[in-house]
Amino acid sequence: MMYKRVINDFTNICRKTLGENLVGVYLHGSAAMGCFHPKLSDLDFIVIVEEGVPNEDKLIFLQELAGLNAQAPAKGIEMSIVRREFCAPFVYPTPFELHFSGMYLNWFRENPEDYVTKMKGTDKDLAAHFTILKKRGTTLFGKGIDAVFGEVPPEDYTDSICCDIENASGEILENPMYMTLNLCRVLAWLWERLILSKREGGEWGIETLPEEFHGLVIHALHCYEDGQEMKIEPEAGKRFAAYMRKEILVESVRQKTESGADDRSF
Repeated sequence: MMYKRVINDFTNICRKTLGENLVGVYLHGSAAMGCFHPKLSDLDFIVIVEEGVPNEDKLIFLQELAGLNAQAPAKGIEMSIVRREFCAPFVYPTPFELHFSGMYLNWFRENPEDYVTKMKGTDKDLAAHFTILKKRGTTLFGKGIDAVFGEVPPEDYTDSICCDIENASGEILENPMYMTLNLCRVLAWLWERLILSKREGGEWGIETLPEEFHGLVIHALHCYEDGQEMKIEPEAGKRFAAYMRKEILVESVRQKTESGADDRSF
C-alpha cells in the first residue's frame, strides 16, 4: 500500500497519545477504495475513542500529526476523532472531538490552543465517510468496523453527499476534475444506490449519462489518472453541472417524498 509508513506512523501516534481511550483507527477514502493518487489524494482516517479527549492530549496528538503530515502525499492527512457513542446508532450530523486536514495546518501552528478549543462540533461529511468505511474501509487497529459502526441511514448519506455539490455550478470551473467525477458518483448513488470512488463514478458516468457529456467525463478521468490539471470550457462545464444538479435534485426530492423523510437542505 502506498504511504504504508505514514499510515503505520499515524496509527502509532493514535495508540501512544490516546492510550486505553482508543477504540480503533480506520482508513477510508481513495486509499481504501483502490484509486489513490499521490498528487491528488489525501490519506483519510477515522479515529474512534470511548470518551472525550482532553485538550492537552489533543495538543500532543496534533503536534506529532503536524510533523507526520509533511511526509504524507501532496494533499496531506485528513482525519476526525469521534466518540463511539455516536457511531451506533449513528448520529447525524455527527459530533466530533477533533478534526485535522492540511487546510487547517497554519491555524494550528499559529495558535494551537485556539485550534484545539474551537475545532470541535458536528460534521455532515462524516455520514459519507462512515458509509464508505462500512462498505470498503480498513481496520488499522482496534475493534472491527462492524463492531463499532452502525448503518448510516440512506437519507443521511444522501444529504451528506448532496451538501458537497451544492455549489457545483461555480465549483466546476474552479476544480472541474473533482466536481465532474463527484457529480457522477452522487447521481450513481441516487439512481442505483452505488457507493463509488471518484474514478468509478466517472466510469459509471460514461456508461450511463447522455452522450453529449461523455467527452467531459472522459477528460476528467484522464486528468485524474495522470495527475494533471483539468482545463474546461466554461459553458460546457456549466451545462454539465446544470444537468447533473437537476437530475440529483429531482431524484432526491422523489425519494424523500416516497420515504416521508424530513426535508433536507439540498
